[in-house]
Amino acid sequence: MEITLLNGQQTEAAIPALSALLADSIEDNASMGFMAPYDNEGVETYWQQVAAGVAAGSLVLLAAEIEGEIVGTVQAGFAQKPNQPHRADVMKLIVRRKVRGRGIARKLMEALDTVCIEAGRWLLVLDTATGSDAEAIYPRLGWQRVGVVPDYALYPEGGYCDTTFFYKRLGDQPR
Repeated sequence: MEITLLNGQQTEAAIPALSALLADSIEDNASMGFMAPYDNEGVETYWQQVAAGVAAGSLVLLAAEIEGEIVGTVQAGFAQKPNQPHRADVMKLIVRRKVRGRGIARKLMEALDTVCIEAGRWLLVLDTATGSDAEAIYPRLGWQRVGVVPDYALYPEGGYCDTTFFYKRLGDQPR
């Protein structure tokens, strides 16, 4: 498995593979911001916006590949407000169902930690569906649970989804 930090052009070129990865997650009823049945055009538009953010430097995208196939991704959006130059929002940790349980999520998150600290982003925040398999991963990776907001989002197939928020400090940073 190889973890790659994609640039804007690489992200644009990978849109079909990234769309298929996100579709796999939506089909698994993961709360990813899309409703079922998902709209291919809407998913592609989403990835085009990600590619633009990567090209602009406001977003980083890491991809995990096995034998040339993208099987996982994670993103960090760099806070753009002047009073938050140290913070990033972690988004869309996705691992294809057929390869889960191989440590891909852990490797993506560890690589993201490195990228963020190199960019001066030492405070990371994220949210995930309460009770999901993903929720169990984060504490094992050093994330601190903040709390739960009930009915925060909808699952792709409908029904309200409670959301758990986490944060993580990277390295010895000022308080």
